[in-house]
Amino acid sequence: MKALKRKYDFFSHIYVEEGVKNHPLTKNILKKKDSHLIYIDHYKDVFCRKGQNIASQKLSPSLIIAKKEGKLIYEGAPVCQSFGNEYFYYTSLIMNCVYDCEYCYLKGMYPSGNIVIFVNIEDIFAQIDNILKLHPVYISVSYDCDLLACESLTGFVEKWCLFASERKDLTVEIRTKSAVDVRGKFKVTDNIIFAFTLSPNTLYAREHNTPSPLSRIKAASFALEEGFNIRLCFDPLIYFEGFKEEYEALSYSVEENIGFKNIKDISLGTFRISADYMKGLRKAEPYSATVQYPFENKGGVYSYPKAKEEYMLKTVKDILLKYIGEDKIYLWESGYE
Repeated sequence: MKALKRKYDFFSHIYVEEGVKNHPLTKNILKKKDSHLIYIDHYKDVFCRKGQNIASQKLSPSLIIAKKEGKLIYEGAPVCQSFGNEYFYYTSLIMNCVYDCEYCYLKGMYPSGNIVIFVNIEDIFAQIDNILKLHPVYISVSYDCDLLACESLTGFVEKWCLFASERKDLTVEIRTKSAVDVRGKFKVTDNIIFAFTLSPNTLYAREHNTPSPLSRIKAASFALEEGFNIRLCFDPLIYFEGFKEEYEALSYSVEENIGFKNIKDISLGTFRISADYMKGLRKAEPYSATVQYPFENKGGVYSYPKAKEEYMLKTVKDILLKYIGEDKIYLWESGYE
């Protein structure tokens, strides 16, 4: 039986920190949205309050506009791919995602389903410039959100492209499940990587509110046509009946619509989540077979049992090797002994 589609209603209410109400980006966002406006002292007064229901909030999230303070740039987490870069960082201009994937770790990481936009991107740029004085920087800017999916509201991706184009020692990865056509929208520069997460149809059915796999593949082809570096992310792999056959079909679609020879590289990894976040995720998705699977806790990270993880990685890697060299496949492994 086909699962019922969830219906979404975005940003009927917008909360704005008093300190950023006059920020140019705040004003620009408010021009685009006809929402009930509420001024607050600090975003945590709304985002971190107790007793929130993440599942219901994901269907009708409020928007919170705030200033990011304190540490703005973080060292890359062990569960994330560094792609061989020695100086690997990430930052978050948006907290939470407009998409509603059942297995998303953000549901365990954050106490709220609402979305926070930090408007002071200029402060993050300043911190990056300080780090660049010491060494090169590889930074992911779209781990805790989907920056490209929110571009019509924020304009952040355009700003990142301009910023990166003027800094040769900076590489920026923008990960997305969106189907935004980037042609003619951003300054093309070699140190921006658009990383498209691709999912077979069975997994896509658990990624509520996202564009279809084919739509994402076509968006990736448009970005490639524009001249950007493209990364494809078969990550996270989640097991289901017909796993091999669906990944064969997905890979064939990539070859037909993009051509593996044209992409920069591939990220490949199974589902994994910090043990600290798993409890919250399972609470938020009590009926998801994906989330309630009996994963194993290895070193504080939940993932598949060793045999299943090895099977999944080998199966998809062997499929990909029909199209692309092994040197372009970056594999995340849990480190079982």
